[in-house]
Amino acid sequence: MNRSSIIALAVLGAVLAYFLTLGAEGTRTLQAGFYKVISPFLSSGSGLKKQFTSVSSGLQTLEELERDNASLKVENRSLKATNQALRDVEHEVNRLRQALAYRERALFRLVPAEILARDSSTWWRTITINRGKNDHIEPDQPVVTDEGLVGKTATVGDNITVVLLISDENCKVACSVEGTREQGIVSGERVTGSVTPMLDLNFLSKQANLNPGAKVYTSGVGGVFPSGLLVGTIQSFRVRELDGQARVTPAVDLSHLEDVFVVTGRK
Repeated sequence: MNRSSIIALAVLGAVLAYFLTLGAEGTRTLQAGFYKVISPFLSSGSGLKKQFTSVSSGLQTLEELERDNASLKVENRSLKATNQALRDVEHEVNRLRQALAYRERALFRLVPAEILARDSSTWWRTITINRGKNDHIEPDQPVVTDEGLVGKTATVGDNITVVLLISDENCKVACSVEGTREQGIVSGERVTGSVTPMLDLNFLSKQANLNPGAKVYTSGVGGVFPSGLLVGTIQSFRVRELDGQARVTPAVDLSHLEDVFVVTGRK
């Protein structure tokens, strides 16, 4: 045994002898002093543990919030889609109810029809509907909506019909102006692109001086269109060399046609 070991044993023996000489009171005093020395380290350890626990709890709460947020986003998209679908259904119901009411109060026999096709190259000239000879449809019958005149039937098949729109330059309609004795012929104009065509009311008197907003109706002259169908409203009037001419805004929005009626006669 070397010298260092002997000294260590001696010190250990002295410490043990000292503890043996202490009574119960001395032991408690020594324990109190020992705990006093190490209590800051115990407190620090407890604080660190609380902080780790708090951080862990915070991370868990953040993950839960992210999951809840994602779930709410999905639910919100679903509710928006449902709301849009309900609005579409409401629009469809109101449109059909309005069309049915018009059919009931109209003075004409009306055959309802749906738009089957619409070629972009002839967007302002023709539409194709799902009615034909089997539905007692014939050429040169007026086509209308509850808003006014759309055009007339042209080529008629057994189950489909091509309709010539009033915005086409080849569709001629005899018309009269509300509140006046002025009469003339309405025709469309050839346009390109998405420009909504206007109608021209020709062969008016030079003294007509029609006011903007005046309504234009079919006059019944010519036998194709019965009198009293709304064609549009006067936008402007000008005097030409031989007659007067008015620009007319169509009563029907021809760019958003969905359902139409074919007039097959009077009730």
